[in-house]
Amino acid sequence: MTEKMTLALIYGSARQGRFCDTVASWLIRELETSDVFSLTIIDPVRMKSARGDKSAGPAEWMERKVAEADAFIVITPEYNHGYPAALKEMIDAVYEPWHAKPVAFVSYGGASGGIRAVEQLRQVFGELHAVTLRDLLRQGLVEVRCGGKSLQTGRDASAAVPDDRPADLVGAHAEIRAQGDPL
Repeated sequence: MTEKMTLALIYGSARQGRFCDTVASWLIRELETSDVFSLTIIDPVRMKSARGDKSAGPAEWMERKVAEADAFIVITPEYNHGYPAALKEMIDAVYEPWHAKPVAFVSYGGASGGIRAVEQLRQVFGELHAVTLRDLLRQGLVEVRCGGKSLQTGRDASAAVPDDRPADLVGAHAEIRAQGDPL
């Protein structure tokens, strides 16, 4: 049996009462039965609490979490036509561990369902030599019930979670990383 790959869910918001928790809970329920991925959480609220940890500061915490992950799903709201500052702080705390790792997106908020935030994030992750997946889940077309709130996924709920492309990319990029970072 092959070892499961680590898929990190990155929470994009640190606001009190954030809808990100609702989206993440739904996504976790969809992914927790995966025989391909084990899940880990990267949350700006947890990063803030790492500030009080004398053994490791927030940058060290973030670097460790990104280095341990094989792939990422960024759950981001759109605030004022962009992505949140808390997400920017987490992403910018690390450089090399992002290299050659796939990044997918789940977005919500704003009139666009978060697409403008995702388009900005694609540029940022491109600069970090990460590989963004073209397809994304965004608030829009099809309603799914989760935690008493409506979650718009843009797809049929059964097809809403990422397919095998992230796993395929992780395998291919793991081979590249094992040969040394060519970037």
